Amino acid sequence: MNVGDTLPPLEIPVTRTLIVAGAIASRDYQDVHHDAALAQEKGSPDIFMNILTTNGLVGRYITDHLGPRAVLRKVAIRLGAPNYPGDTMTLTGTVTAVSGATGSGTTASGTTIEIRVVGANGIGHHVTGTVTAEVPA
Repeated sequence: MNVGDTLPPLEIPVTRTLIVAGAIASRDYQDVHHDAALAQEKGSPDIFMNILTTNGLVGRYITDHLGPRAVLRKVAIRLGAPNYPGDTMTLTGTVTAVSGATGSGTTASGTTIEIRVVGANGIGHHVTGTVTAEVPA
C-alpha cells in the first residue's frame, strides 16, 4: 500500500435491526437506540446508531480490506450526522501514511498503515477519523 491509495467503498444499509442489535451487543441500553417514541420525545426523528456500533463497522471496514491478520492499533473517530433507519452509510478510506524501519514501510513485525476513514449517509458525514493498523510481515 502507498500513501494516497484508496480503499473500495463499503455500503452498509442502516436498518432498525442493525441499530438495535448494535446497541444490545455493546450493552448500550439508552432508549434513543431502540425506542422510536422515546427518541422522538427527546427530539430525534427516530432511533439512531450508537458510537460503539459505528466503531465496530469502521474496524470491520479496515480489517476486511487489510486481512484477518491486521491488528488495529488506534481508532480515533468522531461522529457527525446520525445514522437513522432506512439510510445507507458508505465508508471510504484513503491511506495517509505507511511506515517501517527500512523506509519501504516494512518492519520485522510488519507494516504500519494509517487510513483516513469517512462514513457518509444521506444527510452528511456520520463518522470521520483515522485508523492505524499493523499488517504482519
